[in-house]
Amino acid sequence: MLNHTPLAAALALAFTVPFATPVIAQTAPQSASQPAATPGTAPVADAQTLPTIGVQAQAVQQDFQAERATVGAKTPTALRDIPQTVTVINRDLLSSQGATSFTDALRNAPGVTIGAAEGGQIGNNINLRGFTAQNDIYLDGFRDRNQYYRDTFDLESLEVLYGPSSMLFGRGSTGGVINQVSKKANLKDSAEVTGMIGTDDRYRSTVDVNHKLTDTSAIRLNAFGQSLGSTRDVMKNKDFGVAPELRFGIGTPTEITLSALIQRNNDMPDYGIQALNGRPSPVPKNTFYGLTSDRTIQDVQIFNAAIKHRFSENLTLTNQTQISHSTTDARETAPQAVLTGPLSSSTALTNGNFTTLSPSQLFIKLQSHDRVIENHAIYNDTMLEYKFNTGSIRHDLIAGIEVGRDTYTNQAYTRNNLPVVPMLNPPIIGTPANVTTTVGNFADSSANEIAAYLNDTVTLTPHWKIVGGLRWDRFSAEIHNTVSAPAYASQTNYFTSVRAGVIYQPTDWQSYYVSYGTSFNPSLETLTVTNLTQNLAPESTKSYEVGGKWDLFGGNISLNSAFFRQEMDNARTQVSPTEYSLAGDIRVDGFQAGVTGHITEKWQVFGGYTYMDATILKAADGTQGHTPANTPRNTLTFWTTYAITSHWEIGGGPIYMSPRYASNTNYVKVPGYTRWDATAAYHAKKFDVRLNLLNLTNKYYYDALIPSDGGRSVPGIGRTLLATFDYRF
Repeated sequence: MLNHTPLAAALALAFTVPFATPVIAQTAPQSASQPAATPGTAPVADAQTLPTIGVQAQAVQQDFQAERATVGAKTPTALRDIPQTVTVINRDLLSSQGATSFTDALRNAPGVTIGAAEGGQIGNNINLRGFTAQNDIYLDGFRDRNQYYRDTFDLESLEVLYGPSSMLFGRGSTGGVINQVSKKANLKDSAEVTGMIGTDDRYRSTVDVNHKLTDTSAIRLNAFGQSLGSTRDVMKNKDFGVAPELRFGIGTPTEITLSALIQRNNDMPDYGIQALNGRPSPVPKNTFYGLTSDRTIQDVQIFNAAIKHRFSENLTLTNQTQISHSTTDARETAPQAVLTGPLSSSTALTNGNFTTLSPSQLFIKLQSHDRVIENHAIYNDTMLEYKFNTGSIRHDLIAGIEVGRDTYTNQAYTRNNLPVVPMLNPPIIGTPANVTTTVGNFADSSANEIAAYLNDTVTLTPHWKIVGGLRWDRFSAEIHNTVSAPAYASQTNYFTSVRAGVIYQPTDWQSYYVSYGTSFNPSLETLTVTNLTQNLAPESTKSYEVGGKWDLFGGNISLNSAFFRQEMDNARTQVSPTEYSLAGDIRVDGFQAGVTGHITEKWQVFGGYTYMDATILKAADGTQGHTPANTPRNTLTFWTTYAITSHWEIGGGPIYMSPRYASNTNYVKVPGYTRWDATAAYHAKKFDVRLNLLNLTNKYYYDALIPSDGGRSVPGIGRTLLATFDYRF
């Protein structure tokens, strides 16, 4: 039984539509989001009647509502036919919010929290429903292992699938997966140029050009460049990228797509601030503990080729290949410890850094996090989609084979004699003259994977569907280290993942489901390994979810809500200095709800809420009974816009996150926050002008959390004004 807070209970009640309560009748033709009623479907009650909202009448307003997603069944599928919670963050929502980075986009997905890159990982690092999803980011259905800070310039949408999903995606997916959906070349000529300027020296420009080559082929090119300052001292990012795509055979039985993503980032790393007395240290939000010579340079190249052949309306074969490479050259300085004196040999505080000394009497010891990382990957997926009947029963079957190879190298370096700086008002300095560099460990690892999967969506009657799937994986990996232990490790894992769901759709506007799914996490999942875990079997996670989805007012408003349990009952835990075992148990019980669509033709909303009761039920390392790191009890996101005239639009909304812990030790508790954003826009036929005010109250809050070195917190962005001009040719 879930122990709901009053906020959780109130939102559960608000978002949950009673099973037996009819929706307000639809008197106008159904919208595109509403499939035609199946024969035998119960009619919609007509005791109370309101007109259907004519969204298309408001030409200048963007549309946040999505009808389908590819992330729930590996093919485009109606959201109501996916027996799991799915959040789709589309291009219109990102434009309305002025969101340009991957992490900014994911603020729209409740239950997602931001981590920071460290150790053998650099780039976007997120938690999903209490579990890390750093290795569960996908690009057009392929695992995107490359370590870089992703941008939205070439994305049509982001799809977040919640819950263990190894049946669909293989290893990982403990809390779910995030799939980036690229923009597609099409048969309509168009061009769009966007310029953005903001406070703290923020400049950005994007280009999106689509050109029809023949009646069945087209080319599209997206590109961006930016130079972004920050309300944090010294922070500056300079990035650019291009993403071309060629499509042949559009609208014909055989379609071929060739695409690429080439991106370069030259960013200033930010390892945040140390804790003091069990909380983030009370220093100004612009305080920066690093050197002006720090930088993280990332180069990524991803190439995709796909051929899709439709033999008939019911039989389609698709083969896709992705080849990718990324290089990260990082010279990064981080606050390692809080000292009671100005010398590196001074006493360091521990366990939440409790002390009676004031911040003006304390010092920060700096440490380097320098490495050069390379990732290579090649994946191939061959999938057959077959729709057929056995008597009166309808089958939508997908079956496929995946093969892949990943390689990873990491050369670590250590800079010695880094300075000790005051906790308050640290000086802005470059690299001191006496700093020397020592070559550290070189890690070299690789993995091969082969998998076969089968999933069937069975329509038993107009009201009942069953979803069932199996996937068999063979994952084999090895690693060599020159300094760190183990010097060599290898393992081969075999795992069968399952997925099952029952869907009940009594009418064409409501859908209810129960589902079950599993995932597995090998010790060498990320091609890195914690010593002494290399001989353990994979961790496994089970998920149970029951929920409902409703399309109201002719499909103009979509609601969803679900109760879930995710449990990893064989988590790795250290039982002694020389031994790990699979004796741990981590459980997350929760409730999630979402809303998107138009309340009126001028007023639209997008929002979501997640309640998570997360507990480490068993552990041998002293964390039993604790809350997992970076897992808040409540998260809420809400965004709304209103077209006050045919050209003018205003909007805004909050992002709320309750307190969370920086690490599993629960020594450092990071306070919760509410951040408010706002927007105003002028729309014309050929152009848009938009103002976005981020963090309009200038709230001091903490964004990303870093569990190492006692737990560090990265302050979020301060009040920032963005002006965007978008012109369409």
